Amino acid sequence: MKSVAFLLIWAQSVSAFSTIKPVVARSTPKNSLVTPPVSSSTSLNVADLDTVALVAGQENYGFAAVALGEALWSFAQAPSFSNAKVFIPAAIAAGVLGAVSGPMITSGDASTVALGLEVATGVTVLLGASYLARLLAPFSPSPKEITFLGLLFAIAGFIAFSQNLVVDGFVTLPNLPSIPLPQIPLGLGEDIDTSYGL
Repeated sequence: MKSVAFLLIWAQSVSAFSTIKPVVARSTPKNSLVTPPVSSSTSLNVADLDTVALVAGQENYGFAAVALGEALWSFAQAPSFSNAKVFIPAAIAAGVLGAVSGPMITSGDASTVALGLEVATGVTVLLGASYLARLLAPFSPSPKEITFLGLLFAIAGFIAFSQNLVVDGFVTLPNLPSIPLPQIPLGLGEDIDTSYGL
């Protein structure tokens, strides 16, 4: 029964983090009086924003379910009052993901979606730190394998949320100035004696 529950949680979490983002291409004829919109780092096309809201919302709610599922499984392996502490970070993370960042991500407003993604990214970092602390603890009443799997999902959630922030244009990373590199003569064979053996 425990393995069936684990497989269901695993299948849900894998489907939540597998993102497929369609590319929407729009073109205007050369002789058209309508000019294509200029994209900036803070505005997205409507179709793109809807796609981001759908995909990131699924990732957000899926990660909340994974966090609660991991805590439930860890508690079920060694049910005790002292082991109930595994619910604290999971419940806080699921509450923030479900009640704060989830509605923000699925709102459809670009600035609200960006803030929701930032909140979800922060939650993945904090929950990952909680998993890491549990892994480094000298004693654990339940096996640490599922905690390690939770850490992997926290890393995957961080990558997914931060990727949505950067790729979809909510956050722009600074460009480094180009640094002139020294030229090193490579000796491309101009001074090689090719008369050897003739």
